[in-house]
Amino acid sequence: MKKLAIVISHPIPYYTPVFELLARETELCVFYTLGTEKQYDSGFGTYVEWDIPLLDHYPYHFLENKAFKPGSAHFMGIYNPTAIETLTAYQPDYLLVYGWAHYSHLQIMRHFKGKVPILFRGDSTLQQHTSWLKKHIRYLFLSWVYRHVDLALYVGSNNKKYYQKFGLTQAQLIFAPHAADNKRFSAATDHTAIRKELGINQTDVLILYAGKLISQKGIELLIEGFLLAQVPGAHLLIVGAGPLERALKTTHIRNKHIHFLPFQNQQKMPWIYQSCDLFCLPSTNDTWGLSVNEAMAAGKALLISDQAGAAADLVSPFNGLVFKSGDLANFTQKLSSLCSCRQQLKLLGDFSQQHISSWSFEIQVKNIINALTYGSNA
Repeated sequence: MKKLAIVISHPIPYYTPVFELLARETELCVFYTLGTEKQYDSGFGTYVEWDIPLLDHYPYHFLENKAFKPGSAHFMGIYNPTAIETLTAYQPDYLLVYGWAHYSHLQIMRHFKGKVPILFRGDSTLQQHTSWLKKHIRYLFLSWVYRHVDLALYVGSNNKKYYQKFGLTQAQLIFAPHAADNKRFSAATDHTAIRKELGINQTDVLILYAGKLISQKGIELLIEGFLLAQVPGAHLLIVGAGPLERALKTTHIRNKHIHFLPFQNQQKMPWIYQSCDLFCLPSTNDTWGLSVNEAMAAGKALLISDQAGAAADLVSPFNGLVFKSGDLANFTQKLSSLCSCRQQLKLLGDFSQQHISSWSFEIQVKNIINALTYGSNA
């Protein structure tokens, strides 16, 4: 059996189920580079300890991180002096690296290029708006980075275009869709608990945002559009934590139709999604937005910004609408249209659940195994 070494910063709920499934198909070890299981999330503004197991059913190893200021948000936040030695001793037949924008990850890619087939996974897109000079410098640098990749696992159509822009050919691209735990998010059946907790009638339209409370998520536009739309009986629920939390609560705490819940861990999130009728992701810059996958698995209609990477692949007139990022009038009009009929929201949500079934961990793993087979012959 061929051996796979996986390099990733830290345990993440969206990836560890993939590792568990991969471990059934091939010999592997996951090498975590950030150094510890418990991590500070700057977006949520707190240490996040997930309430679902992330280290079961697959071999793993925490590499020692000697960075002066450890963290996954900056390039020098991950520095593993023993990474090359440890990976070499493991003697992998393939190497799968998640993200290049850490010192050790790029070092590993450079060292093993030409020695072991390198698979790469990230979710970057071309949607970032920068000056011509920055775009040119970025093009030269990223074209160099991706020359160290044999195969890239793209998560969606925008990500695929990104890889093609920087020199990867069609033959080097393998579809490994962004996925959430569809079974877990569709399994919750009590749609009433959260509404009862917040005092929302079961017949009222409930609009949900769940995620980090940071400016790039467009939460201020969401609230402003909700207030302008004035949908009779509608409520807005904002779930999460982050730098904007205090200001948002202070400004809107007296509005009986706007509700806030703090960061909710994984086990409770299916109930949160099940309670709503419409899920909104109004991001101004979001490479994907896995909350969209979760909401779809829960069978919910969508209103998503065109700057969320997931919009291009997951949103259609059959399950929701896409609005122009930052355009308050466009957002408000589409919010009003969607919320005008709760039964229509239910039909859109049913299609969401059907569509997301093919964006699964199982499909992702199947295609990764196919990529490994290709890599052994490359």
